Amino acid sequence: MPLQDWFLTAEERANPVSGIPVWSTGNLAEPLIHGAAYFDRLVDEVAALGAGDHLFFTDWRGDPDQRLRSDGPTVAQLFAQAAQRGVVVKGLIWRSHLDVLAYSEAENRDLSEAVSAAGGEVLLDQRVRRGGSHHQKLVVLRHLGAPERDVAFAGGIDLCHSRRDDAAHHGDPQPVQMSQRYGPNPPWHDVQLAVRGPVVGALDTLFRERWTDPMPLDSENPVAYLRDRLRGSDLRPDPLPTQPPDPPPCGPHQIQVLRTYPAVRPRYSFAPDGERTVARGYTKAVHRARRLIYLEDQYLWSAEVADLFAHALRDNPDLHLVAVVPRHPDVDGRLALPPNMVGREQALALCERAAPDRVHVFDVENHAGNPVYVHAKVCVVDDVWASVGSDNFNRRSWTHDSELSCAVLDDTRDQREPVDPAGLGDGARAFARDLRLRLWREHLDRDPDGADDADLLDPADAVAAITAAADALQRWYDDGQVGERPPGRLRPHRPERLPWYTRAWALPVYRLVYDPDGRPLRARLAGTW
Repeated sequence: MPLQDWFLTAEERANPVSGIPVWSTGNLAEPLIHGAAYFDRLVDEVAALGAGDHLFFTDWRGDPDQRLRSDGPTVAQLFAQAAQRGVVVKGLIWRSHLDVLAYSEAENRDLSEAVSAAGGEVLLDQRVRRGGSHHQKLVVLRHLGAPERDVAFAGGIDLCHSRRDDAAHHGDPQPVQMSQRYGPNPPWHDVQLAVRGPVVGALDTLFRERWTDPMPLDSENPVAYLRDRLRGSDLRPDPLPTQPPDPPPCGPHQIQVLRTYPAVRPRYSFAPDGERTVARGYTKAVHRARRLIYLEDQYLWSAEVADLFAHALRDNPDLHLVAVVPRHPDVDGRLALPPNMVGREQALALCERAAPDRVHVFDVENHAGNPVYVHAKVCVVDDVWASVGSDNFNRRSWTHDSELSCAVLDDTRDQREPVDPAGLGDGARAFARDLRLRLWREHLDRDPDGADDADLLDPADAVAAITAAADALQRWYDDGQVGERPPGRLRPHRPERLPWYTRAWALPVYRLVYDPDGRPLRARLAGTW
C-alpha cells in the first residue's frame, strides 16, 4: 500500500518551513482509552526519568492538584519531583481566558508556578489568533542514555480535572463544572496515544518549534503582559538542550503528525501561513472512504466539515458514517447553550440529507443511565487509516486553534474477514480495526477480549449490530424501563430542535465566536484548507 494514497505528501502538507517530517516509519502506537489508563502510564514513565533526561509538555488546561492515581501523585507533584531529580522539565500551557468565563487562567498559572519553583520552566503561551487557544495535549519523554525507552503521549486528554475516568464511567472524583445534566461527577470518555519510535523525535520537534518561536508569549494581551511584568513572571523561554537523535525503529506503524496553526500576525516562524494538515489529512482519508467512517467527537460541528462527509456519502453508495457524540453540550444557559446546539444540528442535517439511511449518530450513557461526556477525537476509515488527536471535527479545530493529531497506518494486515472491506486492495489493518473494535466492545457491552466480534468486522454487519443495540436500549426507555436493561451504552442521538427565532441569533454567534475561521483570506475565498 503506497503511503501517499492515505498520507499527505510534502507538497500537500504545504509548510516547507517546518522541521516536522512528512511521516515517520517504524513506530509503535498504543491507544490508551480513558484518562485513568493514560494517567497511570504517565506516572510510571515520568518516574523512570533521571537527571539530564527531558520532559516536555503542552496543554490546554493543567490543574496542579489533579491526582493521576487515587492516592496521587498530583500533576504538579509528578512534574516538580522530576525537575528536582535533575530532569529537564519544560512546558507550554495556554494562558487561557478568565475563570469567571468557565476557563482556567488561575489553574494554568498555578501549575506553571508550582513546576517552575521546583526547577522546571513552564510558560503561559498566548501566541494564538484573537479568541483562539493552544489546544494541543502532548508529553514527550526522552532518555538520553537509552533512546529505545523514549515515549510520547498525544491525543485528547488534558492534565486536569474530570479526565481520570475509566470504562465504568463513574466520573473523576475531581470534576470540572459542566452542565447539570452530567451530574456532580461527569462521566468522561477520552483517548490518548502512547507512541514509541522515530515519531517521538517528530513530536519533540513540534514542541521545540513552539518553544523557540520568537513571537512574544502574550503579544495579543497587553493587560496580561503588564500583570506578568508586575508579578515577575517568566516571559522569555530559556534555551533548550540539544535535541537527541530520533529513537530507533521499534514497530510496524507509520505515523503522520498532523497539526493546525492559524494564520496570525506576527507570523509563526515555523508556519508563516499557518498550517492545516489536520484538515487536509482528514480530507484525503475521507475521500478514500468506501464502506465505513467511524468518528468519536466532542462537537461534530461546521457545515464545511459536514460537507466533506456529505460528498463522500453521495459518491459512495455503500459508505456509512457512524458517529458517537455527547448527548448534551457541556454548558447550560439561555445564551451559551443555543450556539453549542445549532452547529451540530446544522452539520448532522447536511449529512442526513446526503444519505438519510447511512448516517448513524449515537450518544453514550453509563449503566446507571447517566450521560457520558464524549471528549475523544478519533476517526477510523475503512479499518485502514486511524487518527487520534486533540482536534474536533469543526472549523475552529481545523483552522483557528493549535491542534495535534497522529494518523496511523499499520504494516500488519488483519486477516479476519473481510480482509479488504473497502475493496481498494489496501486490506484491513490491525491497528485501525483493533481501535474501532475496542471502542465498540465497550459501547456495546461486548467481551473485551474480542470473543463476540463476529458481527462487528464487516462494515454492513457492524452498522446493523450497533444500530440494533442502540435501538433496543432506546425502546427499553420508551416502554418505561420494564424488564432487564438491554446490553450496551449507546442510544440514538436525538438533538433538540431549536425554534427559528433562537436559530436566528444563535447561528451567527456560533460561527463568529464558537466556530471561527482562522484561514488566510485567499483560502476562505477559495473554500480550501
